[in-house]
Formats: sequence, structure tokens, C-alpha cells
Amino acid sequence: MARLSYRPIGHPLPPGATIPDDTQRAHCHVAQARDEINRGWGESYDERVKKKNKLTTRERLQLLADPGTALLPIGTFVNHGRHFGKPPRTAPAAGVITAFAVVHQRYIVVIANDNTVASGAWWPQSPEKIQRAQQIALRLRLPVIYLVDCSGLFLPEQANTFPGALGAGRIFKQNAELSAAGVPQLAAVMGDCIAGGAYMPIISDKVFMTEQAYMVIAGAALIKGAKSQAITSHTIGGPNVHVHRSLCADQRVPDDPAAIAHLRREIAKLPTSAVPFYRQQDPPLPSPYPAQDLYHLLPADHTRSYDMRQVLARLLDGALFAEVLPERGQEIITGIGHISGLALGIVANDPELTADPDRPGQSRPGAILYRDGIDKTAAFVRACDDDGLPILWLQDVAGFDVGPDAESQGLLGHGSNLLYTIATLQVPVLTVLLRKASGAGYYAMAGRPFDPVLQLATPLTRLAVMEGRTLAIGAFHTKLDDHFEIATTDPQERATIAAAMHAVEAQIESDMDPLRAAANLDVDELVDLAQIPAYLNAMLQMCYQSTGHRRIKNRRIWSLNTLALYPPTARPCAAADLEPAPPPPHHCPAQDEILVCAPIDGLFFRRPNPDAPAYLNPGETAQPGAVLGLIEVMKLYYEVRFQPANGHPARLVTCLAEDAVAVTAGTPLFALRRLDSQPVDQV
Repeated sequence: MARLSYRPIGHPLPPGATIPDDTQRAHCHVAQARDEINRGWGESYDERVKKKNKLTTRERLQLLADPGTALLPIGTFVNHGRHFGKPPRTAPAAGVITAFAVVHQRYIVVIANDNTVASGAWWPQSPEKIQRAQQIALRLRLPVIYLVDCSGLFLPEQANTFPGALGAGRIFKQNAELSAAGVPQLAAVMGDCIAGGAYMPIISDKVFMTEQAYMVIAGAALIKGAKSQAITSHTIGGPNVHVHRSLCADQRVPDDPAAIAHLRREIAKLPTSAVPFYRQQDPPLPSPYPAQDLYHLLPADHTRSYDMRQVLARLLDGALFAEVLPERGQEIITGIGHISGLALGIVANDPELTADPDRPGQSRPGAILYRDGIDKTAAFVRACDDDGLPILWLQDVAGFDVGPDAESQGLLGHGSNLLYTIATLQVPVLTVLLRKASGAGYYAMAGRPFDPVLQLATPLTRLAVMEGRTLAIGAFHTKLDDHFEIATTDPQERATIAAAMHAVEAQIESDMDPLRAAANLDVDELVDLAQIPAYLNAMLQMCYQSTGHRRIKNRRIWSLNTLALYPPTARPCAAADLEPAPPPPHHCPAQDEILVCAPIDGLFFRRPNPDAPAYLNPGETAQPGAVLGLIEVMKLYYEVRFQPANGHPARLVTCLAEDAVAVTAGTPLFALRRLDSQPVDQV
């Protein structure tokens, strides 16, 4: 019987590794924004809430969750950087907190109006944020708890909140859809509950009201104006009315802590989590490598490659991974791992150089979607869907391959096949945008338009059609030469074109700020790199918590067992289709010399940037693993490293290629001399 073979991946980082400055800056940028949002409208508004004998929303959430468990927010940055009304006001987190919480060892979705921001009013994008949390709950059949303290729409912006397909009314439709699907909904009305805020809890299975709360279709101020009646909102819609007369609420409770206690007791009545059942004999195993390693492994510089398997080793139980079809489409990594003891399929871009199946012995850039990888991915995720396994997509993608070869191979058709496949998946799909999420590659790797259950981004994420420099080149291509340099010799015209290109590039770079994507709900949450394992651990448990709504096969009958047996097949390729690479410059190494050759066609550089010194100069010693130069291909930079077979250092004798020149795969770049008298190595 076929079985997947799990093997350890990854290795420890070298001692003394430090977090790069640009990585620290990116994380500080996001952390400062998060702290600002979490303060709401400040301490004075916290005090206003407490004077009404109420808890702040964040205090309520602390009481709701099991002690010692972490609240995992989503949608934290919605509306960040935007101002509304006159005088301009901010709407931190769109005035509502949505999060995953653990209550009596069950994951729930909690939707709580932030009563420290305009008394929990709904702002532009508040409805969309609430609906997104409801959608996740519906997809995973997670109980929903509403902590309602909402003064209704922020009326000056009602045109951006009330109408439209995703306006406030859509919340109530999703209340009904959750109820129809049998998803438990509980509500605690804990303060102002006006208009739409009053409708939201009504379809819930159980509604509690505190003595400080009221629910009304229209508040007292509006009724006074319309009917000249001197009344209060509490008089017309307090617990006396809705618990004992209208029966729109089920039970009155004295205060916020009592309401939270009743909600927790209701959750305790629900079926227990199915996670222990689906773990079978696989207990959760920690990775042998700390999550903080991710700060070192992912370069903030999007032009630099890194080892994706090292990243996987920090996410998977025991750093164990069963790779499926490893010989095919190597720019995509596919396989099975476990997180929190639960099986999942994994699809990840490989940013490093990978084997070119059309040109044996040569490499091609990673992080790009080629035909083999596209076909492999489609076959793999179909098998995961058949087996009922959740799928995790780790994106660092520069887009689809382009050019004559791509078109003649029918890449459009193969890409459409993959898009159809991911659009029709029935299993939960989780997407993490590690760094680049570019062009149609973002869609094909299960980006947000293809409806993943959750899409996370990091402080390093760059979500856009293409990079700023590339877009500027495309916009001004008629003004550039074959090397993308400004073609004119007129100094004034050159300066004008350069300034315009710089403005385009700066605009795109600004648009790619991950805070911008999070503010627009293009991603569900920005997550610190070291927090990714915590979110994935929780999400896998949520994917397996509820039973009876999707099929999950036992591992003995996985389709993946059969898929893993398929041998790699060579793609037929006529000799005439291949252009022979020009022969590399001749160099006859001496007896004790080591040659380091170009791994791929591209532009060769001896230094990290034009103003920096060369990585290594003649006469200097290269240690094993030392970077000697860079090869630039399609705006991506791949390191040329000294990796001798025997692991000994060597001294650089001469550089065989000029700086900033085009080279072909196999071209000798450096000649080094062994520091002992052993025979020559070729690397």
C-alpha cells in the first residue's frame, strides 16, 4: 500500500544571527500602527464607558476567552489612515473588533462593537468587516458571539455604509444564512443598540440583555423630533420591554460580567471539538526551530531569494514534510505536513533557482509560474480536495512566465485550468502572503479574489500587479533603450523622463505598503512573522473542529498516496525549439584552482549595489557559503556562492567576468586557489 514519506527539513541558523535593519523597520512600522489602533479614541473615552457601569470592549473580550489563551484578531487595520466627517475623525479598526477566541476549548468567532469609538457606531467598511467574520464562521461552522454596543450608522457617512450589495443590510442576510446552516449564534446586548445594531442580534439563538442596554429601531432623540414624545431610549427598548413583553431577548442580566458568564455557559453546552478525533495518533509536535528564525530567513529586500523549505521547517510539526512530485515543476513546492497534529496540503513558491526541464543542466528563476509547476499544483490540490485536506498556500510569487516560449506552450490554457481548480475547491483554503504577491500569480496562488477562508499578510508583503520599477519601465518603454536606460542625450529631457519614472515608481511603492492592503480589506490581517505559526495552529484546529459538513478521508484511502507514486515525466521538446547557449569564455584552470560558474543566464554583478565594494577581491579568502556575486534575472537577484565539495576555504585568484555584464549559464566567473595542495574542485 502506498504511503507518503515524511522527512525532516530545515537546519538551525548559524549562531549570532541578527535581524536585518530593513526587516526591523518593516515590523516596527506595523507595530506602531497596531498600538495606535488598539488605543481607540483614547483614555478619555475609556472613562466615559466606565462611568456608565460598562466594561470596555477589550475588557469584555478578556473575560470571554479562556484564561491563558490568545485572542487572534482579524481586520485590525481596516480604515487605517482614513478620516471621516467634519472635523475629520478616525475610525480605528472601523469601530468593531472581530477575532478568533477559545471558549471552553472551542474556537469561536467574536464580533464586538468598540464602545470607545463613537459608541460603537458603524463606519464605512464596518459592515464589510463584520460580514467577513461571518463568512469565515459559516465556512468553518464556528459558533458566533456578538457583543452588541452599537449606536447605529455614523450618519455623515451613511452613503458609504447603508446602500450597496455589501452595505449594512448584508449583515442581517448573513445572520439568516448562519442560522439556516445550523451555526450557533449568541448575542449579548450590552449598551446602545440602535437601528441596524438592534437587528443584528435578533436572529441569534440566545440573546442576553444587561440592565444598561436597550434595543430600538429609532432612538429617543429621533422619536422626539418625529412625534414630540418626551421619552428615553431605555424606556422604550430596555430589558423590561424586550425580555418581558416583546420577547426579542431571552434573559436579562445585571451587568457585563454576568452577560459574559452566560455566553460562556451556552458555549459549554455545544458539542466538543473534533480536533482530538482527527489527530488520531499524531500528537502536536513543536518545530525544533524557533518561530523567531523567520525574521532572519525572509529578506525584506524583495529582489533577494531565500530557502522556502527553511520557512516550512518553522511552521510544520517536527519540521517533517512529505513532498509530492518533487522532481516536477520545482518552482512550486507541494506536499503534506501537519500543524497542531492535523494534516494539510501545502503549496509554496520556491524563490530560489530551480532546474529548467527544457534545458538540461541549466537553471531558471524561481517565484515564477511555469507550465510544469502549474500542472503539478492543479493535480495536487485536486487530490487534497478529494481527500478533504485543508490547503495552505505560501505566496512569494512574481507572476506567470512571459515570452514566446510561454505563449507557444499554451501557458494561458494551463493557467486557466489551475484557476478553475482553485475556484471550485470545497476544502478550507488558507493563504499567507509572505512577500511578493504580484500579477496574475497572486490569483493563481489562491489570492483573496478566489475566496480563501483566511488570507494573512506580513510586514514584508508587497501586493500589486507588478513592482514599481517594472511598471515605470513599461509606462516609459518608448523612451528607453534595450537596457532600460533613458535613450535621449538631451539633459533636460533626460531629467524630465527620470523624474516622471521616479514619480510612478514612488506611487506604486506607496500602494504596496501592506498597511494599505489591510486598510482596504484586501487581506484579513497583518501578522508579525513570528506570529504566523500561532495563527496557522489556530486555523488548522478551526478547520477540523466541526464534523458533519464536509468529508475528511482517513489516510489509508488518500488519493495523495497514489499521486505520490507518479514518476516524473520529461516534457517532449524538439531540438529545434532550443537555442544553443553560446559557449562560455575559455579558461583553463591551474592544477589547484577552483572555478565558480554562472548558474543561470543573466546580468552578473560583483557588488550588492553600485555604491558598495565588491563582495570579494583578488587575494582575499572565501569561506564556504560566502557570497561572491549576484545574477540578476527579471529584476530578481540570485546569489552566487562559494560552495566547494570538500568544505575548505580558498583564496580568490582572479575575476573572469566583468561587473554588470550579461553572462550565460556555465560561464566561469571566478577562479579561486585552494589553501592546501589538494586536487581541484569545480563548483
